[in-house]
Amino acid sequence: MNSFFKQWGEAANTSLGFFWMALWAFILGYIISSMIQVFVTEKRMQKSMGKNEGKSILLGTFFGFISSSCSFAALASTKSIFKKGASFVSSIAFLLASTNLVIELGIIISIFLGWQFVVGEYLGGILLILISWALIRIINPKKLIENARKKLENEENDTSNNSKNWKQQIKKEESWARVGKKYKMEWQMVWKDVTVGFTIAGIVAAFVPDSFFQTLFINSGPENTDFTFIEILEHTIVGPVAAFLTFIGSMGNIPLAALLFSKGVSFAGVIAFIFSDLVVFPVLRINAKYYGWKMSLFIVFLLFTALIGASLILHYTFDLFSILPNPSQVKIQNQEYFKVNYTLFLNLCFLGISGFLIYLGFFKKKDIDYSMSEMAPKSELLETILKYTAFICYLWLAGGLTVKYFF
Repeated sequence: MNSFFKQWGEAANTSLGFFWMALWAFILGYIISSMIQVFVTEKRMQKSMGKNEGKSILLGTFFGFISSSCSFAALASTKSIFKKGASFVSSIAFLLASTNLVIELGIIISIFLGWQFVVGEYLGGILLILISWALIRIINPKKLIENARKKLENEENDTSNNSKNWKQQIKKEESWARVGKKYKMEWQMVWKDVTVGFTIAGIVAAFVPDSFFQTLFINSGPENTDFTFIEILEHTIVGPVAAFLTFIGSMGNIPLAALLFSKGVSFAGVIAFIFSDLVVFPVLRINAKYYGWKMSLFIVFLLFTALIGASLILHYTFDLFSILPNPSQVKIQNQEYFKVNYTLFLNLCFLGISGFLIYLGFFKKKDIDYSMSEMAPKSELLETILKYTAFICYLWLAGGLTVKYFF
C-alpha cells in the first residue's frame, strides 16, 4: 500500500511538472495562434487555391502554416476552403500544414523531446503533404471528390465579412481585445485534452513497467537503438493505433510521446504517434459528417499511409546523417521540475501577458464583439466524457500532491 501511495504522489508530481515545463510555451503558442486568426483573412485563401495544382498545394501549405490551429478548427477551415473552390489536394495540404507545421507544437516538442523531433515534425509535415499528393494522383478519386462537393452544396454559404487590413487592425486596441477573447477560446478548446494527456503521462510514467512497452512496441527499450526494418515498421503502425485509442489532441499527446521515447520506442514510432492527430476517431466522424463515410475513410487511409511513409523516411534519413536522437536525452522521472530557473521567469512573464489580454478582452473592452471562426461539430457525448474525465484528473492530481508533500 505504501508503494502505491508513493507512486501516486510521483505520478501527480510528474504530471504537474510536465505542465509547468510547458506552460510558457502553451501561452506563447496560443497568443501567436490568436493573433493570426484575428488579423489574417481567409478570403484570399479561398480565391487562390483552386487553379494550378502545384501552385495551389504551395498556397495550401503556406495558408495552413499561418492558420495553425487545433484539429477541430482546421477541419472546419478545410471544409470551408474546399467548398468554396479549392482543389481536394490543396485542401488536404492546408489541413496537414495547419495541424503539423504548427508553431506552438514545435515549441512544446522542443521542450520535451529536443531539436531532432522539431526538425522531424516540420520536415515530416512537408513529407506528409508530398506523399498525400502522390497518392491522390495515383488513385485519382474523382468520384469521391465530386460526391463530397455535392454533399457540401446543400449547406448555407458563409457570408461573414473577411475584409480587413491587418496593418491597420494591429494598431487598434479593439483588435487586441479580440485577440484576448480568441486566446481564452483557444484554452477553452484544449483544456480537457491537455489535462487528460498530462495526467495520463504522469500515471504511465509512475505505474506502467517497461515490459509493457517492450511487448507493445517490439524490441523497444532504452538500451536498444538498433532496430530491424520490421520492428521499425511495427512501431510506426502501433504508434497511430495507440493515438487512435487515446482521443487526445496533439498538444496533450506530446508528453506521452516523450514518455514513449524515454521507454525506448524508435524515433519513427514516436514521430508516427505525434503525426496521428488526424487519424483519431473524432476526426473520422467529423469528416464523415462533412463529406460522407466513403470520403472520410479514404482520408484516413490517405493520411495513415502518408504518416507511415513520412516516419520511415525521416528515421532512415536521420540515421544516414547520424543525427537520430537517443532516448537518454529525455528525462521523465526523478526530475526536479519546480526550481528557480528560466522556466519560472518565462512562466511568470507569460502569465502576466495572459492576464493583460484577458483584462483587455473581458473587462476594459468587454463590449467588443468577436465572432468565433467556425469549428467542426464535436460529439457532445465524447466532450462530456472528456470533461468529467478532466475533473477526475484534477481530483487525482490533488490527492497525489497531498500524499507526496504532506504525508
